[in-house]
Amino acid sequence: MTVTASSIIKIIAYQIVITLSVSLVFSLTLGVLYGEFAFLGGLIAVIPNVYLGMRLINSLKLEAKKFINSFYASESIKLFITALLFFLVFKMPNIKLLPLLTCYVSALSVFWFALLMR
Repeated sequence: MTVTASSIIKIIAYQIVITLSVSLVFSLTLGVLYGEFAFLGGLIAVIPNVYLGMRLINSLKLEAKKFINSFYASESIKLFITALLFFLVFKMPNIKLLPLLTCYVSALSVFWFALLMR
């Protein structure tokens, strides 16, 4: 599978669309607070992937060994950002786990569907 800037941008755009859609559904069905936590769950998925995507796009022209090293370093930082964002959200009062995790998993599922569509 070849990594291109357009495929990275497409995946992030789909994640944003899924995040907005799931958040809207929660807002309309269960209330604004649930929609806000769904949106936060989506952001926890999207923000680290935007970071990783930017790093990958910047390293596409590197030789293979440098690209792999950059990828592993970027993936490690992405995991740290994800953990930090979850930590910050779990500090909030009246957290709603169902919408938070539903939107988080929905946004991450874009990767699975992207692999199936190739």
